[in-house]
Amino acid sequence: MTKTLLGILGSPRKLGNSELLVKELYRSLPEGWQLKLLRLPELDIRPCKGCYQCLFGEMRCPLDDDFPLALDALVKADACVVAAPAYLLGANASLKRFLDRGLSFNAHIDRLWNKPAVGAAIAGIVGMEGSTKLAVDSFIKMILGDHRGSVVLYGALPGEIFLTGEGREAAKHLAKALLEQKHSSETSGPVCQLCGGDTFRFLRNGGLRCMLCSSQGDYEWKEGRLQVRTFAGDHSLFLTYEDVRNHAEWLRGMKEKFMAMRKELKAVTQSYTQEGVWIRPQASKDKE
Repeated sequence: MTKTLLGILGSPRKLGNSELLVKELYRSLPEGWQLKLLRLPELDIRPCKGCYQCLFGEMRCPLDDDFPLALDALVKADACVVAAPAYLLGANASLKRFLDRGLSFNAHIDRLWNKPAVGAAIAGIVGMEGSTKLAVDSFIKMILGDHRGSVVLYGALPGEIFLTGEGREAAKHLAKALLEQKHSSETSGPVCQLCGGDTFRFLRNGGLRCMLCSSQGDYEWKEGRLQVRTFAGDHSLFLTYEDVRNHAEWLRGMKEKFMAMRKELKAVTQSYTQEGVWIRPQASKDKE
């Protein structure tokens, strides 16, 4: 039976390095796979309105745009690879715009959970990827995928990542990781024991927080290297299947909490209604 690899591109550039990396990875897979591609910047995916309608009833977002097309492709895929370029030290915003609609994932937990996934962050200047890899890793985790590995590659011009052997080796590395039942990472430094993340915020008094799963922990310099320990909190989002289910129920419970506190909350918010002058397009002003 043919399996589907979904390539999710966070780059508007056709035949750019993100697209080429995904296609090279596909070439490294054995027979029996087909490649389908989503270029997020070219899709009409509108900002989430925070209405929470996707958590109740049919669990569908009421916005009429291309989000269901992308979500359906993700649900049906057997595995996925996410590739995005660095824009001003961060990933192209199309990744985050898609994730902002992510409460809709709760309607498909069983088909999304633990789907094999890998990622690549691509920057034009060595060392200037900023938070791009973290955004790619977060994308994989938030779509409930089984994060098998991610890499950072450098190349500003289309095809530049393949001018040395590093790009193709990375593609082979990621393809192998997709097929194996274990995580494969390029990271040689400390990682979060809970999610595998390698980006941390260092807090006072020897504390830290994993910037991928938000778990807290501590660190110390031991045996000539930095060692970190992380501990699961009371409200993890995606570390286990139960976490995902529990978070969805917590969100649904916010409706009842809001109804119980609406008078108290309204008293707080209404006192701010007259502050500030809004800057809006003329069409929006005409409607007021």
